[in-house]
Amino acid sequence: MKFTWRLLVPPGVAIVLALIPPPAGLPTHAWYYFAIFAGVIAGLIIENLPGAGVGLIGVTLVMVLAPYVLFSPEQLAKPGFKLAAESIRWGLSGFSNATVWLIFAAFMFALGYEKSGLGKRIALQLVKLMGKRTLTLGYAVVIADLILAPFTPSNTARSGGTIYPVIRNLPVLYDSKPNDPSARRMGSYLMWLAISATTITSSMFLTGQAPNPLAVELVRKTSNVEISWMQWFTAMAPFGILMLLILPLIVYVLYPPEVKGGPEVPAWAAKELEKQGGMTRQESLLGGLVLIALSLWIGGGSFIDATTVAIVIVSLMVFLRVVTWDDILANKQAWNTLIWFGTLVTLASGLSQVGFVKWFAQVLGAHMAGFSPLLAMVLLTLMFFFIHYMFASATAHATAVLPVMLAVGSAIPGINMPQFAMMLCGTLGIMGILTPYATGASPVYYGSGYLPSADYWRLGAIFGVIFIGAYLLIGVPWFAMLY
Repeated sequence: MKFTWRLLVPPGVAIVLALIPPPAGLPTHAWYYFAIFAGVIAGLIIENLPGAGVGLIGVTLVMVLAPYVLFSPEQLAKPGFKLAAESIRWGLSGFSNATVWLIFAAFMFALGYEKSGLGKRIALQLVKLMGKRTLTLGYAVVIADLILAPFTPSNTARSGGTIYPVIRNLPVLYDSKPNDPSARRMGSYLMWLAISATTITSSMFLTGQAPNPLAVELVRKTSNVEISWMQWFTAMAPFGILMLLILPLIVYVLYPPEVKGGPEVPAWAAKELEKQGGMTRQESLLGGLVLIALSLWIGGGSFIDATTVAIVIVSLMVFLRVVTWDDILANKQAWNTLIWFGTLVTLASGLSQVGFVKWFAQVLGAHMAGFSPLLAMVLLTLMFFFIHYMFASATAHATAVLPVMLAVGSAIPGINMPQFAMMLCGTLGIMGILTPYATGASPVYYGSGYLPSADYWRLGAIFGVIFIGAYLLIGVPWFAMLY
């Protein structure tokens, strides 16, 4: 009976919403689309089916009902419009998204670390140096992300492809296993800390993630406001530095590890390193490939895409037999995440395509009349932040919503546009903490087996409130001084 109830909730949510008359100004097909999207989100939260299955069902349903939920009557009436071709093009669009394949490649990097033994070696070194306490191990993870962030304009490559493959080897050293009650011993703490840290570093630096430079260009074109690398960092440094200093402690309190550490663990790690001996050929090869990838991610952005780099390295891993093709085929977690995130990117893009996001932002902006400029900026920033529940990509979010919010702000008398633009842009990284699909690195950690769905959604909401609250508390007076 309980299973039946859970199974009926997602379609129930979609049907109930669809039966409600569309809000004023929103086309009927856009409202129906939102109803299906809401049903999918309900399914992801309840997890009555695997996430990839829920996403696939959602995309399939939209494709079947495309004349009623995806396309307007005007689009359908256009000469030469081919419904079947446009429906399938939309349905498969998520799988042409570069970030989706970068996430998949991150899983292959992790597989390489595991198969070669390099991941275990690096993990043992970390434990030997900083494993006396779980908290200090957490700080090592944060420091690693911070060092890489200014030079790696993709948090998927930085955290999902570089940091995750290493730290996934740490929990098992403390007898903390994925998809097991022992996950909370150590693994859950480290995984949540890692994804939390990368969302903060993504906000700290203009080059911390791909959507940031895009946002700066949108701000320049929309509001004629220039934001340089140093201006961005100066604006975000007080919030970012403070949050990174206290983040391991916050996670330690709100999502505590059961193993706090002990002097015997580093000693054991040292003995294990001795047993492991010198580096093997496979370890050396993988280490070289990772250094090449990191170098290209840092300095090759002008001539080679981050996803292309990752695919090249995965191909070389197979060619050099660091991993076999059978190893890749057997990695169910990676293929599951590919389907899951690909379908979610498709569904989230549909919200913009049908006009729902633009309508939603305009409705919210219409209620800003009469508010003081400062209060209006704060409220619009909060709206901009929490609207991200509807997006599986900060790039899509910035493209669809940022120009609308800037237009709304410019219509409010007295608003300082440089200050407002920076307030909005600064949230693009930290909003990645909200959901298991909020940013490119999220599905990697969600798929680790250490962060159950219920925990991820709960912690995402809690840390989302903490991050945006601290951001506004620190940022509002600081931005006022700067601008």
